[in-house]
Amino acid sequence: MATFFGEVLSVSSRAVDEDEEDENDEDEEILKELDETREVHLEWYQSNSNLMTDTNLIIAVGRNASSFLSVYVLTSPSWEAVGHASLSNAGNQTICGQTSTEPACVFYRKKDNPAVILCKISGYIEEDQQFQWTEKVLGSFKQKGLSVTVLSDSPVAEYKNMDHASSSSSPFLLCLQTKCSTANPQCPPLEQPNIFTGIQAAVLSHCQVNQIPAVAYQCYSDAISPDSITMDTYKLAVTSVGDIEVGPLPSADTINKFIKTNQIQSNLYI
Repeated sequence: MATFFGEVLSVSSRAVDEDEEDENDEDEEILKELDETREVHLEWYQSNSNLMTDTNLIIAVGRNASSFLSVYVLTSPSWEAVGHASLSNAGNQTICGQTSTEPACVFYRKKDNPAVILCKISGYIEEDQQFQWTEKVLGSFKQKGLSVTVLSDSPVAEYKNMDHASSSSSPFLLCLQTKCSTANPQCPPLEQPNIFTGIQAAVLSHCQVNQIPAVAYQCYSDAISPDSITMDTYKLAVTSVGDIEVGPLPSADTINKFIKTNQIQSNLYI
């Protein structure tokens, strides 16, 4: 058997090298343009200097979590929109015709308590944009005094502890929190091998690394679209934050109307 311990050198010419350099320059330019089009844009409607001290930030991601804020919380006139984050990706453009100027999420502030900020995510955030979104959003708040609560949902079929699932009626709420969190969640912890994915995982990881108190709640449900029973599950998580008024259970007609008008976004949520 023959062996070779030298180096094989390819034959090249100046013309070939120049062509390769041109192709590399074109590739770099294309990649740069793609990065720019996929950039997350964060905008506050007013100076955020008075919004970023001792802030309780609540992030809702997922069909039922976002619908919970819309139906149970944001129907109150005590909330006002104070900013938004927009982004562009294939999911937003092909599913609902969004452009980069349309917000992927909107921030709301409680008028009589500016320290409480809601973030309702209603756009699709792809995996390669999640870190950037997390860094920009959480980076705009002062770390000192910041606490984060994440509301998310997942199909019950993805839950990997069938003993718990069989003994618990769906929907059910589980949570994880960072080491520096002193919260006392009113639900059991999420057991291994179950994990958080998507934005909720990115946010929780960011808070863990930067020592920000955070609790992430995940509601496991067999509901395909938003429903009142699943949305009602989040009350425990939100009321534990404090100073948030959760409205009464809306009528079936109100919920059905809300679901109908938002069906176009049913595939948009994470």
